[in-house]
Amino acid sequence: MARLGPFEPRPRLAAGVSGGPDSMALALMAGAWARERDGTLLALIVDHGLRPEASAEAADAAARLRARNIAARVLHLDDLARGAALAQRARDARFRALAKACASEGILHLLLGHHAADQAETVLIRELSGSGPTGLAAMAPLVEQRNVQILRPLLEVPPIGLRRFLEAEGISWSEDPSNRDQTALRPRLRLQRRDRDGTGPATTSLVAAAAAAGRQRTQNDEAVAAELAEHASLMPAGYVVLDGQVSAGALAALIQMISGAVYPPATRSVARLAVMMKPATLAGVRLMRAGRLGGDWLLVRETPAVAIPAVAGALWDGRFRLVAHAGLPPGSMLGALGDDAAQLRRLSRLPAAVLRTLPALRHSGQLCAVPHLHYPDRKACEGIELLFSPSRPAVAVPYRFGDA
Repeated sequence: MARLGPFEPRPRLAAGVSGGPDSMALALMAGAWARERDGTLLALIVDHGLRPEASAEAADAAARLRARNIAARVLHLDDLARGAALAQRARDARFRALAKACASEGILHLLLGHHAADQAETVLIRELSGSGPTGLAAMAPLVEQRNVQILRPLLEVPPIGLRRFLEAEGISWSEDPSNRDQTALRPRLRLQRRDRDGTGPATTSLVAAAAAAGRQRTQNDEAVAAELAEHASLMPAGYVVLDGQVSAGALAALIQMISGAVYPPATRSVARLAVMMKPATLAGVRLMRAGRLGGDWLLVRETPAVAIPAVAGALWDGRFRLVAHAGLPPGSMLGALGDDAAQLRRLSRLPAAVLRTLPALRHSGQLCAVPHLHYPDRKACEGIELLFSPSRPAVAVPYRFGDA
């Protein structure tokens, strides 16, 4: 934990707990660590609703933790169904539930129980998928998300050590049968490695390789940040003006940010474009000449088609969060300005490619507000607050009424 700090004087932590040995050990150790600092730990147990016995297992795990003076809360998921990509969909749903629970409790640090064997398997999975050096760094011990830090303090700890710790503490655990499902890649790799304890030379080597790649990834990220600070101007309306040519890493970071994507675009495609910059469209982002905006290049999102209900906290297009919406009629929708940009050209010097992508608010299909253009007027936009909050980089650029 010391390597993952600093923390507030009385740290408030949450831990994702499955009821298995790894997360149970994490909860016990993290709870003791927090109490020593006059802090607290909340164990969050996710019931995916996929097995009849899962609800009882979650309740049992919560009871065992409460018996050790650790607060526990069960989160029930009701929108998962068996089918294609179940493991990935379950992970995504689980993380959303955990992050939402942390936000509701005002907790900034979410601990996960991934250990050395998990890290070794992740390296193998990345190798099989053809990942580059960044992917081979596998799981990072600390990841900054929009509203929470993801902490993995056990990445170098073998699973046998966690089981022995629980046995010494007299704590039982449950085993998730999905961990033995040989139709999934990770359980198959776990069986083939034949290293249940996680102490074998292959596991140790893979974990060490991931740590080295992680250090290199950090250096690369720092270099990209410095490069973008020199060459890129990020605008609150969700586009970038670029001076000169940048590396493939910097270009990938920009494309990921402007597209609102969770993951960066394909490495080869970005590398080809970075070698010779030219007008192109890649991963939902247009690269075009900046023209009257100054600079050399403009990166702007393709016009998004999706619209969502305009409610507080809504995240549109993976990029814009509606923080406040005072004055909007109930039932309003948040979407792209799109074709309505033509009638508002007089209000801005922005090119049409940017205007079409601006977040706009409509009611019954009629345009009622475009905050970035102060439309229909400044007073109407005073109660509307939009935050440009892409997944990468981990920074939020606020737009409020009165910003240039």
